[in-house]
Amino acid sequence: MDAIGDVGDVLEQFSLECQRELDQTERELKEIDLLIQQTTAEVERLAQRNTQATNRLRQVEAALDTVPREDIREVYNAVLDTQQRLFTMRGQLEKLQSNQRSMDRYLSLLRNVLNILGQAVEKPQTAEAGEPSKPLVVRIIEAQERERLRLSRQMHDGPAQSLTNLILQAEICERLFETDPDRARTELANLRTAVAATFQKVKGFILNLRPMMLDDLGVVPTLRRYVDSFSENTGVATHLLVTGKERRLESHQEVMIFRLIQELMNNAVEYAHAANIQISLDIGDDLVQVSVEDNGGGYDLTTPNSPDIERLGLNTMRERIEMLGGQIYFDSAPGRGTKVSFELPI
Repeated sequence: MDAIGDVGDVLEQFSLECQRELDQTERELKEIDLLIQQTTAEVERLAQRNTQATNRLRQVEAALDTVPREDIREVYNAVLDTQQRLFTMRGQLEKLQSNQRSMDRYLSLLRNVLNILGQAVEKPQTAEAGEPSKPLVVRIIEAQERERLRLSRQMHDGPAQSLTNLILQAEICERLFETDPDRARTELANLRTAVAATFQKVKGFILNLRPMMLDDLGVVPTLRRYVDSFSENTGVATHLLVTGKERRLESHQEVMIFRLIQELMNNAVEYAHAANIQISLDIGDDLVQVSVEDNGGGYDLTTPNSPDIERLGLNTMRERIEMLGGQIYFDSAPGRGTKVSFELPI
């Protein structure tokens, strides 16, 4: 009875912690909603300003020989400044919207956990022998933090570095207007090309972070676009085969399927150094079956404490699938690639 009472106390304490986390997340979500409203208004204002600046630039370009050099520089600076601000604010808005969707899902998860805990506190179970494992919600939070760390590194090495280079190029153009206008025009053309390339990188980063079309069109169109983008950006031949009846699934199921496939593709490139990835997705009447197979270096998954299992996040994948009543299977060995299959009831 003491063991049962101890477990009940632990569950009740954990329930209180989850409730505090829920209350804090709800407050943060309200703050994000307010920021989204403010940022949306700022984006609309900058879009109007950008249109005006662009129209003024066209007028100057049409009469370039008669417009004073100082006016030319002022117009170009205005366009660059406005576009840079607009670009930054749009990126901030998309990030806020992505955070909003993530927090909505997190709130839903917390409410489900609290509901389960409420039932468990009423009928506590005896604790199993051995060391207690971390609560599922803790492991999920830790997995989220690892993913955020990976994304922050990608942002620093990719878009952030590119934006720094764009600022330097803009400063070079500004100085050249005083001494060599012809070369300044050439540098502006190069700057425009660099801006376009950086914009594509940021779009790819946003696609990795949270494809907006996942909510609008569903998992199949999103996967097709993501696979094409992934293959183009990494140089890895990636193929997707979809069978069965294409249709929308529950939102959490679509997110789960997309995230697992995305994680397996990233593992194949980052850790297995694969040159080819084959993905199959079959949507049946009551079951979704997915397999992701690569020709990379493979892993040692036979040892329970293998570092590959932790590094690849395989235990977390299994827990996420089993939470939704599914199953996942890992087949790999050093030197012969990896095949991961999972299925979800729908």
